[in-house]
Amino acid sequence: MNRLKEHYRTTVTKDLADKLGLKNPHQIPKVEKIVVSVGVGRALQDSKHLDQAVATLTKITGQKPVITKARKSIATFKLRDGNEIGATVTLRGDRMYFFLDQLVNVVLPRIRDFHGVKAGAFDPMGNYSIGIKEQTVFPQISYEDATTTHGLQINIITSGKDREASYALLAGLGMPFEKGAN
Repeated sequence: MNRLKEHYRTTVTKDLADKLGLKNPHQIPKVEKIVVSVGVGRALQDSKHLDQAVATLTKITGQKPVITKARKSIATFKLRDGNEIGATVTLRGDRMYFFLDQLVNVVLPRIRDFHGVKAGAFDPMGNYSIGIKEQTVFPQISYEDATTTHGLQINIITSGKDREASYALLAGLGMPFEKGAN
C-alpha cells in the first residue's frame, strides 16, 4: 500500500473528524482525483512540442495522456476548431496517492525560491490548483530529455464541501502552504 494512502487512513481521517466535528466517516473529506494538464499553444507551428508534452506527462504520471483539441476557432491566435493544443491525465487510486506524495515531498521543494504554495488557490467547492512553470522539477525528467520547457497545471479535486475542509485535508497530507496562510 502507498505510504501517503496509509497515512491518510490511519492519521489524517481521525484528525479531520475531530477538527471538523464529523461523526460519520463518509463525511470526512478525501482526495477524489488529480488532473494534470499541459497546454501547448506552440504545437500549432510544430507538432514536436505536443509530442514532448505527451512524453513528459507519460513519464511523470505513469499513464498515457489524452490529447485535447480546440473547441472553437480563434482567428487572432490562428487556432482552428479541432487543432490539437494540449494533453491531460486524470489520476485516481494508488497512482493518485503516489503522484501526490511525490509532488509534496520531492517536486515542490525542488522549485527555486519556494516558500510554500498559496492557500488562496482553492475554488469555492474546495478543489485546489497548482501551476508549475517547468517540467524539469520532476525527478523523472532530466535536463537532456527536456528539449523544450513547458508548464503543468495540477488540479486536486477533493470531496471537501468548502475551502476550510479541503485546506485541512491537504495540510494533513503534508501540502506545504505558505507561512501565515489560513
